[in-house]
Amino acid sequence: MTANLKIEDLTEGNGKVAEKGALITAHYCGYLEDGSEFDSSYSRGRPFQTVLSKNKVIQGWFIGLQGMKVGGKRKLWVPAELAYGERQIGDRIPANSNLIFEIELLEVLTRDD
Repeated sequence: MTANLKIEDLTEGNGKVAEKGALITAHYCGYLEDGSEFDSSYSRGRPFQTVLSKNKVIQGWFIGLQGMKVGGKRKLWVPAELAYGERQIGDRIPANSNLIFEIELLEVLTRDD
């Protein structure tokens, strides 16, 4: 299943490594396969913060962000089954959409910080 997830490091970070259960802060843009943007933390003017867990983010992010370092930029090609599957999300993401994300990792906090 994860074989369909494609990961490309655009910039290799040199900070702390994102791991399961960490609190991450990131900027991102999300695109449909046709190149149209459906979401962007940049346009909201503030980064996205979440716990890196299966319950909090789509599976493609959960798998695709682990091992990424702060300061890095990564591009993820997320197949529909690792994104929202058959669910339509609002009026921007049709059902069965493969999604593309460009993610810039700003901060990683783990329990031992």
